[in-house]
This record gives sequence, structure tokens and C-alpha cells, in this order.
Amino acid sequence: MKRTLMIVLFAAAMATLASLALADSTPGIDARKANQHARIREGVHSGQLTRGEAANLRAGQRHVNRVERRAKADGVVTPRERARITAAQNHQSSKIYRKKHNARTRVM
Repeated sequence: MKRTLMIVLFAAAMATLASLALADSTPGIDARKANQHARIREGVHSGQLTRGEAANLRAGQRHVNRVERRAKADGVVTPRERARITAAQNHQSSKIYRKKHNARTRVM
């Protein structure tokens, strides 16, 4: 009886840990978010981005963070939510490229 109870409790604990790990398992999204932040920082440092452009891009990054936080709120990131996050990141990535490669530069 004790052995069966211990096995059931252990299985429940493992299932709980597994669900928590899955809820926070967005390593690709997190890595891409860090990469985009680094691109913005590099653009500011090199003078390719003006202060206003950088502020606009950071606001876009905050939007991506909000979308991700909402997706993780219930503990599971569904494929549909993951697709929405990816779409937001794609949009942000193209914005970063456009703003870094336009004619505007920061006077140093």
C-alpha cells in the first residue's frame, strides 16, 4: 500500500514538473528575441538607428514580449499561439532591417 501510494505521488510530481517545463519551453522564441534585441543595440551603437527609431523598435519588442507572456499565462503555448508569436517576431525583424538600412543615421 505504501509503495503504491509513493509511486502515485512520484508520478503526479513528475507530471507536474513536466507540465511546468513545457509551459516555459520556448527556447527558439527566447533566442530569437535576444538576437533581435542585440540587433537593435548594435544599430544604436553603430549609428544606423536614430533614437526615435530605436525607441520604436523597442516598443515593438515589448509587444512581442506581451504576446509571449499572454501565451504562457495558462501554462501551455499552443501551436496557434506559437504561430502568432512567430508572426510578431517576423514583423519585428523586418522592421529592424528596414530601419537599420534606411537613409537616416544618428549624428555621432
